[in-house]
Amino acid sequence: MLDFIKERAPWEMSNHEKIEEKKYDKAADYVSEDVIFGDDELKLAKTLRVSCWLNGAACSLKLNDFQEAIKLCSKVLDVEFLNVKALYRRAQAYMEIDLVMAELDIKKALVIDPQNRDVKLIEKKLKQLQAESNKRDAKLYTNIFSKKLKVGKVENEKQDEAVAMEIAAATTVGSPVS
Repeated sequence: MLDFIKERAPWEMSNHEKIEEKKYDKAADYVSEDVIFGDDELKLAKTLRVSCWLNGAACSLKLNDFQEAIKLCSKVLDVEFLNVKALYRRAQAYMEIDLVMAELDIKKALVIDPQNRDVKLIEKKLKQLQAESNKRDAKLYTNIFSKKLKVGKVENEKQDEAVAMEIAAATTVGSPVS
């Protein structure tokens, strides 16, 4: 042994440090696919891996690490593509990043489990976020187009004025001298 680092006891850590210390990915490594298991142990190892990834995703959501939560839930869905909990947690993370992707996960979860209360609640929250987003977008586009119209109107007035000056100059130059 070349080096040794003593782990701190839970009572020596802040709450944030305790959350950070929960390394579900480390636990998942102990039961990774690389390890050779017997037939009986293989199913249990898969279940433990999925559980570790889902718990890690829950911790990532609490820490606002949405990319990590998405990654972990995607790992679960690679193994169990009908896992409602993974779809639900990934949708929670996507709601902070990409509303369209969140909607896709929610729809998939509702197809699998149409009566899931948590998924229905998050769907309602998503609809509210989409409505707010649509209002912001509408306001933004309204402001952009109104500025564009004002600029266009000023440019048109300048062009009209220039044309009028050209006509006046041409009529003055071309008018007969008496």
